[in-house]
Amino acid sequence: MTDNAFILTLASKDQPGIVAAVTTELADAGANIAESAQFWDRQSDRFFLRIAFTAPAGTQRDALERQLAPVVSRFDLKTTIADLSRVPRIVLMVSKFDHALLHLLYQIRVGWLRAEIVAIVSNHEDSRRTAEYEGVPFHHWPVTRETKADQEEKLLTLVRESDADLVVLARYMQVLSDNLSRRLSGKIINIHHSFLPSFKGAKPYHQAHERGVKLIGATAHYVTADLDEGPIIEQETERVTHAMSPDDLVAVGRDVESRVLARAVKMHLEQRVMINGHRTVVFQ
Repeated sequence: MTDNAFILTLASKDQPGIVAAVTTELADAGANIAESAQFWDRQSDRFFLRIAFTAPAGTQRDALERQLAPVVSRFDLKTTIADLSRVPRIVLMVSKFDHALLHLLYQIRVGWLRAEIVAIVSNHEDSRRTAEYEGVPFHHWPVTRETKADQEEKLLTLVRESDADLVVLARYMQVLSDNLSRRLSGKIINIHHSFLPSFKGAKPYHQAHERGVKLIGATAHYVTADLDEGPIIEQETERVTHAMSPDDLVAVGRDVESRVLARAVKMHLEQRVMINGHRTVVFQ
């Protein structure tokens, strides 16, 4: 039988002996470490560790948690163990512009991104045909001031009933409430152009063109109650020139947004991102 694969992540106050204690317990459980990365943030005095490992066939996650329990208690560790036999489940949210959504679907189809899309949610009908083609349930939930709270409750119910691990805002152009942002803390990722806060509001690429920018880009981040100020996961920029039209900038922006969001989702699902206050630790 094939060994089972897991990923352990932990965070704690920095102190001597954590790595030795954790790896000793894993060795006692018959584990074989395939990948390990660690980081001590001196500013916050927090320690972060990610270990990918295999364990003998039949090993269950709860058995590993029991094995590590004494170490977790001794060092006051905050730990998670991901069982890689389970395919992560995603709810995608989109409005009218579907470039980021289509890129995610493609990367899943070709196997670069290991995930299952359990639902596509939109405040418009534009992506219904895409969902039907992919065989994914589509939920058209228009948003108004009167329906916003009800729509968000339906989203929370969908996440719970579909056992979704992550919600991805693939150019979903609605501001989420503080309540929803808190309830999905660390489990919802957004993509936006990197012009914020310089170019807020409608047509940011046109505003950038008018100001003669030389770099455009995109930022993927976790959603928090502070609009577009959540911990950053991934960013990318691309150089542009005076010869480009606003439409050229939009095209470049769409491409960058799609790539950055896909990388951020992949890193999150592979347990490579750990939130450290307003920042992130990202193990490449």
